[in-house]
Amino acid sequence: MSSFPSTLPSARALAAALKRREFSCRELMQACLARIDSLNPKVNALVSLQPPERMLREADACDARLARGEPVGRLHGFPMAPKDFVATAGIPTTMGSPLFAHQLTPHDAIMVERLRRAGAIFVGRSNTPEFGLGSHTYNTVFGATRNAWNLDRAAGGSSGGAAVALALQMLPVADGSDMMGSLRNPAAWNHVYGLRPSLGRVPTGPGPELFFQQLGCEGPMGRTPEDVAWLLSVQAGHDPRSPLSLAGDGEAFAQPLDAELRGTRVAWLGDLGGHLAMDPGVMALCEAALRHFDTLGCTVEPAVPDFDFDALWTAWLRLRGFIVAGALQGLHADPALRAKLKPEACWEIEQGQRLAVPALHEAAVTRTRWHATLLELFERFDVLVLPAAQAFPLPAELHWPREVGGRAMDTYHRWMEVTIGPSLAGLPAMAVPAGFSPDGATRGLPMGLQLIGRPGADLEVLRLAHGWHQAVPFADARSPLLAAD
Repeated sequence: MSSFPSTLPSARALAAALKRREFSCRELMQACLARIDSLNPKVNALVSLQPPERMLREADACDARLARGEPVGRLHGFPMAPKDFVATAGIPTTMGSPLFAHQLTPHDAIMVERLRRAGAIFVGRSNTPEFGLGSHTYNTVFGATRNAWNLDRAAGGSSGGAAVALALQMLPVADGSDMMGSLRNPAAWNHVYGLRPSLGRVPTGPGPELFFQQLGCEGPMGRTPEDVAWLLSVQAGHDPRSPLSLAGDGEAFAQPLDAELRGTRVAWLGDLGGHLAMDPGVMALCEAALRHFDTLGCTVEPAVPDFDFDALWTAWLRLRGFIVAGALQGLHADPALRAKLKPEACWEIEQGQRLAVPALHEAAVTRTRWHATLLELFERFDVLVLPAAQAFPLPAELHWPREVGGRAMDTYHRWMEVTIGPSLAGLPAMAVPAGFSPDGATRGLPMGLQLIGRPGADLEVLRLAHGWHQAVPFADARSPLLAAD
């Protein structure tokens, strides 16, 4: 066997090399553990870390299976750290809450089952904000996760720990979840890729409610689109325990992503005609990045959906409040437990509890009209593009910005409104790097774009992202923390 490379190979190349026994699962585990030991204390991306000796024994068991010629899964021997929001047997699932700081679930979530069955070794969990609420990964159980490019800045969220672990090569691939950009915002802020899949692409559950919960989903993150697709090939596919999961399996996502992209029609939605507040420099950087579509032979045209975006935001608040209140109102009802909830969680619950049935129905109707509006837009375009965030990475000590682009933020999450469109429509939306801020206080901080596809067009979005990765000059940029490591 040759020595393990200093830079983690792509997921596909890594899986192939392990099967050919070019290097061992133990060597891979040693490399990841060494990176975690060196960099995780600086960024706090991974939590509930498991004993290294046990991880090495599990890696040795993976090597033994390969030596015996046994069939293995696509993630065989891959160190992974499921997001600390999804049930994972044997490791605490805290959800970033002091109320569940020592919770051990008796079962795996469906997605975690699939990772485990594919051969992943769980070295710990990736950090998340309390109950996944907010686009800044901090909590009172483990603390804040720092940005992979600047330790004074936030990692984004709620899959912030996963994004930072990827950017700093602690893990080959990472899972996350997304309701309001939680796979997209941290990917953009850490110069990696994150895909919010189509509604039902990755089955959710088991859980107490699986029919109305249609805003949040689980999905993949990676350093390249091919890595994202490789992980999605394991996560995706119907499960009868998840009633809204899509038919089929994930085999298509394991195939090469090379495709002819010339003639692809791209709609640049920008700031939705001035509706979205944007911090200085975000729009300029994103619009400058659009020229890379020219390299791929795509055409780009500005477009703004004909819709009442204030009504869309109102619908979002109602539907999100309904879901969060349903999940957490039992905690809120007990004064002793409520005192341990963060203020934003209490606000969401109280919003949901005040909902009248007609208002909830109106929100569902607005959502349906929005879906129809986007279908009309897809008659003219193949993909829609938005910024992946409305601000560059925040100062790490700031829980959420009170102002963006000179406009006051009236809720703790208004500054991530740019992500709600794909979530409400159930569309595949992938964050891709757009480059780095060129000057000022945000100099050198990453930003990204969202590539949004038609319903069910996850593969087409991944193929376009793959072309983008090959076209942009900053695709292989590495964090200065890696250079110093």
